[in-house]
Amino acid sequence: MLLKRIIPCLDVDKGRVVKGVRYVDHVDAGDPVEVAQMYDTQEADEITFLDITASHEGRRTLFDIVARTAETVFMPLTVGGGVRGLQDVRDLLNAGADKVSIMTAAVQDPELVAEAAAKIGSANLVVAIDSRRRAGGALVEEERTDAGDDARAYAKARALAAKGDSPWEVATHGGRRRTGIDTVAWARCMAEAGAGEILLTSMDRDGTKGGYDLTQLRAVADAISIPVIASGGGGSAEDLAAALSDDPQGGHCQAALAASIFHFGETTIPEVKRRIAKLGVRVRPPAG
Repeated sequence: MLLKRIIPCLDVDKGRVVKGVRYVDHVDAGDPVEVAQMYDTQEADEITFLDITASHEGRRTLFDIVARTAETVFMPLTVGGGVRGLQDVRDLLNAGADKVSIMTAAVQDPELVAEAAAKIGSANLVVAIDSRRRAGGALVEEERTDAGDDARAYAKARALAAKGDSPWEVATHGGRRRTGIDTVAWARCMAEAGAGEILLTSMDRDGTKGGYDLTQLRAVADAISIPVIASGGGGSAEDLAAALSDDPQGGHCQAALAASIFHFGETTIPEVKRRIAKLGVRVRPPAG
């Protein structure tokens, strides 16, 4: 059985690590290179670097920060944000990323994932899904997809996921735009297209530290054969253990991503791993 992974996440905006609640009200959490070095010292299993405003602002990821981060850490590095095409994927891998995460571009061009998987390999490819409950939730609805370019861009993705009837839908552009695309069906489509992993974030739980949406995680993880990374709501070691648990009421995920509890010193990676191990989840033990 594979060991479960603990992954701190660096949400980066304007060159700084930030953390908010449901992607708003961000608080500065430090320099990304320094924060990454701290987690490398703590022996995190991986680290995820997300440029959270790149897609919304229509720009590429901050490659210089990615390169400086990759040069200073030895754990696997996943980078996402502002990836619009295959060349962006290649450039991020060349800058030092071990994996590239695609979200908005996958919805706008569903064929991109299959193309990237064929030319670069599924092992290097993560499809990120920002998801929310259809009937509400605190999504920042600055922009909608009711008409215009978004509706046309998302039409193919919506058609691919037409058979879904889950209570969750996909959001894009850092959670700012609704799509009407069923989350579970979309995860299934992306797995079939060649994604190596799914990074699933509950927009309704993000930054709340109130626990992961285990029902949603389990629905997606049980629907596909590739690993799911839990994101959104991790507030304690117990929350991470629940997301990673293979018990009937667990999240059935292969990895758990968290930010707030690590960035602001509430706990450390070794402390969380020791507690999770005591709760019966198999993780790589911390040194010492």
